[in-house]
Amino acid sequence: MTHAGQAFVVGAFEHPQRHAPDQSVAQLHAECAQGALRDAGLQLSDVDAYFCAGDAPGASPAFMADYLNLRLKHVDGTEVGGCSYLSHIGHAAQAIAQGSCNVALITLAGKPRSSGQRTGTERRHMPVDRPNAAWEAAYGWTVGTLYGNLAMRHMHLYGTTPEQLAWIKVAASVHAQHNLHALLPNVVTVDEVLASPLVADPLHRLDCCVITDGGGALVITRREIAKSLDRPLVRVRGCGETVKTSGGGYGDMLQTGAAQSGAEAFQQAGVRPQDIQYASIYDNFTIMVLLQLEDLGFCEKGRGGRFVEDGGLIAGQGRLAWNTDGGGLCNNHPANRGGITKAIEAVRQLRGEAAAPLQVPGCSLALAAGPGGVHGLGHSHATVIMERI
Repeated sequence: MTHAGQAFVVGAFEHPQRHAPDQSVAQLHAECAQGALRDAGLQLSDVDAYFCAGDAPGASPAFMADYLNLRLKHVDGTEVGGCSYLSHIGHAAQAIAQGSCNVALITLAGKPRSSGQRTGTERRHMPVDRPNAAWEAAYGWTVGTLYGNLAMRHMHLYGTTPEQLAWIKVAASVHAQHNLHALLPNVVTVDEVLASPLVADPLHRLDCCVITDGGGALVITRREIAKSLDRPLVRVRGCGETVKTSGGGYGDMLQTGAAQSGAEAFQQAGVRPQDIQYASIYDNFTIMVLLQLEDLGFCEKGRGGRFVEDGGLIAGQGRLAWNTDGGGLCNNHPANRGGITKAIEAVRQLRGEAAAPLQVPGCSLALAAGPGGVHGLGHSHATVIMERI
């Protein structure tokens, strides 16, 4: 059963705090839920489906559903890392199309900043029962070194430069200056990115995302309910998701799951990359933005550096309006899981509610995409295409 065109995003909320040491994760989830429902003009009592992932207390929908006192007939606790919430949009749309629910609530929240997490520089301690742990753990890998490897390989094969990667951070900072809640609101230059401390050659500190507390939420309903609310109509038009394995070590390390999830979403939506007017693309590291741009079809493989350089991602002057909230690189990366914020900013653009200098005129077709897990070590990906009607 196709679900394209039958589900609508009616509520979106991004928690304004970036540091919340005195609030519990459950409280942040609840505040995000209430914010998104208030935005939609609905109440907790209207919700009959709830979606959350591993960031929820107890890593189960049951605990938050009880905390929120929800009366549900559909739940989904899919956990595939940072893109879980983009996957949830597709799952909610499918559940609505099947008649399993009418009003779906998706929430994310976390407190990595309060807990002192580092920007991809901490050694990852894997559970002993995780597949391949016995062979991988001894190398003491960090997230930063893995993505540094990707960047170095891309540079070797295609001539990509650190300056080109730095332009991605510059674009994010140009956008973040218009966001009152952005953690890093100051515009930076290419030289400043390259002068920041080296984290994992060739990636510098400013090639990495911010670490923030907070969260976000979305409300998705069936068409009839959406039409009854005093909100712009934002329809879920196409969705795709995948888990891309490492192929036993023989996979293409420079191809992300976006190649599959994006193709599925574009096919379902019946549109092409060149039709997209705005794109939210997960930016945990600058290199991951570049790889996804290529795999989603916005440029040819190997030409991502040329696509992003000289302000190629700056709204109003570049080749593609991208992450106009400042993204995970400058604005917000709550719970180390930025997927939901990508969908939220795409909804803002489609509603005409983005920051005035960065609003895409007449935006009617937007994409939100991002990975989960760690590319090369359990990597998932989801893409969502939405439209204003």
